[in-house]
Amino acid sequence: MVSRPNTASLPPRPGPSPRVSIPVPHVSFPLQRFLATEAGGGLLLLIATVLALIWANIPGGGYEEFWHTEASVRVGDLAIDLDLRHWVNDLAMALFFLTVGLEISREVTVGELRRPRTVVVPVLGAIGGLVLPALIYVAFNPSPPALHGWGVPISTDTAFLVGVLALFGPRCPDQLRLFLLTLAIADDIGAILVLAVFYTDSVSVPALLAAFVLTLALVALRWARVWQLQPYVVVGMLLWVAVFVSGVHATLAGVVVGLLVPATPVEPEQVERLRYFGRAVIERADAVRARLAAAAARATVPPNDRLQDALHPVSAFLVIPVFGLANAGVRLDAETVSRAMTSPVTIGIVVALVVGKSVGISIGAAIGLRTGWGELPGRVRYGHLLGGALLAGIGFTISLFIADLAFDDPLLQAEAKIGVLAGSLLAAVLGSLALRCLGERLPLCTVDDDEAMPELPTGPWRDPTLSER
Repeated sequence: MVSRPNTASLPPRPGPSPRVSIPVPHVSFPLQRFLATEAGGGLLLLIATVLALIWANIPGGGYEEFWHTEASVRVGDLAIDLDLRHWVNDLAMALFFLTVGLEISREVTVGELRRPRTVVVPVLGAIGGLVLPALIYVAFNPSPPALHGWGVPISTDTAFLVGVLALFGPRCPDQLRLFLLTLAIADDIGAILVLAVFYTDSVSVPALLAAFVLTLALVALRWARVWQLQPYVVVGMLLWVAVFVSGVHATLAGVVVGLLVPATPVEPEQVERLRYFGRAVIERADAVRARLAAAAARATVPPNDRLQDALHPVSAFLVIPVFGLANAGVRLDAETVSRAMTSPVTIGIVVALVVGKSVGISIGAAIGLRTGWGELPGRVRYGHLLGGALLAGIGFTISLFIADLAFDDPLLQAEAKIGVLAGSLLAAVLGSLALRCLGERLPLCTVDDDEAMPELPTGPWRDPTLSER
C-alpha cells in the first residue's frame, strides 16, 4: 500500500497562471556563428597588435626590414612584385573584404537585414558615424598633406567590436549585437566606397574594362544559379588581378565577389536529388554513387554559405591577425610619442574616433527612432545604444589600412597609427564603462504596447511557462 504524502503543512497551490506570449529577441544560428568567429579573431588581433608593438620597439628587431622584404609571382613575362606588407594588404586583405561582402549579401538577402525597419536605425547611425568623424578630422587638419588622412577615422573594426561585446555575455542583448553588426556592415560599405573613390591614384582603363567584363561574368553565374564554387573562385581570382592592374585597390575585388556569390535558398528539386542519390548509396555504396551524393549534398547549400564557412575562419584567425602584425608596429620612442601628442593628425584622429563616432552614431540612430522610420526591437536601452556608439570608435583594421594609403611620409603614417591605437583604446574603455554603468539604467529605445512586460509572479510557485526577456 502506497501512503499519500502529508500536504497539510504546504501552502495552498495557486490557480493556473495564464500563459503569456512575449516576443524574445532571436539571432539566427549563422549570425551567432559569425559573431563567435569575429570575437575569437578579435582576441587574436589584440595579441598580434601587442606583438607588433613589441617587435617594432626592440632595438635591432628588424620589424620594418622584414615587412619590406620583396616577394614576386611570375608567369612568363607577367610578374607581380610586392613587399610582404603589400602582399598582406593587397592580397590577404581581399579575403577579409570577401567575407565582409559575403556577410552583407547573406544578411540582406536571407538574414536579419531583410526587414527595412530593422536596417534604418543602424544605417542612419553608420552614416552619422562616417560623416562626423571626417568633418572633425578636417577641422583639425584643413590643409594637405595631413588633410588627405580624413578617411582614417571613419571606419569601425568589426572584430574588435564583437570581441569587446563578447566580454559582457548575456548582459549585452543579442539585438544590440545585431544593431552594431549591421552598423559595422553599413560602415564597411561606406569605407569601401571611400577607398575606391578617394584613395585611388591612377586608373588603367583597359584593366578597368576587363574588371567590368569579369564582374558581368559573375552576374551571369549568379543569374544561371550556378551552385559550384569553382567558377566563382576562378573568375574572382582573375578579377583581383584586373583590379590590381587597374590601379584601384585590389581588395575591392573581394567585396564584388562576396556581394555576387548567391545567398538564396536552394531549389526544392535539389533536395529531392539528394534524397535520390542518398538512397542509392544506402542500397549499394560505390565511388560513383558516393561522389554524386556528395555533390548533391553540396548543391543543397547556397554557395555563399559554403564559401563563408571555408573562408571566414581563415579571415578571422589568420588574415586579420597577420594584418595587425604587419601594420600595427609603430616606434614608440620618446621623440615619436612627444611629436604625436602635439600632432594635429594624431589629435584629430583620436577626437574623431572617440567623439565623432559616438556622437554621429547617436544622432543618426536617434533620428531613425524619433521619426519612427526604424526600430530597435528587444531589450535595447539607450544606455546600450550609447555604450555601443562609443565602442564603434574602435577603428583599427580599416583605419590602419587607409592610413597606409593616405600618407607617403613615414612620420605622418606613424602619427596616424598612434592616433588610431590611442583612439581605439580610449573608445574601448569608455564604451565598456558606459555599457557596464548605464546599460540597464536608461529606458528602452523601442517599447511596443503589445510587447509590454507583465508583472511576473515570484516565489516557489512561479509558473515556468512564462517567457522572460
